[in-house]
Amino acid sequence: MSAFSVRTATWRDDREALQSVRIPVFVAEQKVDAREEFDDVDPVCQHILAFDANGKAIGTGRIDGHGKIGRMAVLPEWRKHRVGMAILVQAIELARNAGLARVYLHAQLSAAGFYRRAGFTAHGEHFFEAGIEHVAMERTL
Repeated sequence: MSAFSVRTATWRDDREALQSVRIPVFVAEQKVDAREEFDDVDPVCQHILAFDANGKAIGTGRIDGHGKIGRMAVLPEWRKHRVGMAILVQAIELARNAGLARVYLHAQLSAAGFYRRAGFTAHGEHFFEAGIEHVAMERTL
């Protein structure tokens, strides 16, 4: 089960694959309203998709032009297989290639440890986004 690949994607070309991960994770599992999950930022972001050996989308993330990483999601059966870290590393690499000095994100509290292990530092008070408690985090590149 550990064989997977990661590549960059666009909303225009890869919307179905991106939605095939984000709908089960955010809308079904975490009860985020689909109108909030899919926003006007999607078309202007660079996206990252992870695929299993059969070409099925298993994880996703996005980064905007300012270095904000978001919509990190991995299907449940692929969690703990380093898929999320591979997506995050790709997002950071996209930021470096764009000449950005830092990346930042709003981490769900349950995922803050994951981002800490990747070199992110939390700052500020906790807040709610889409009904889920988050903390702001950033990493200097």
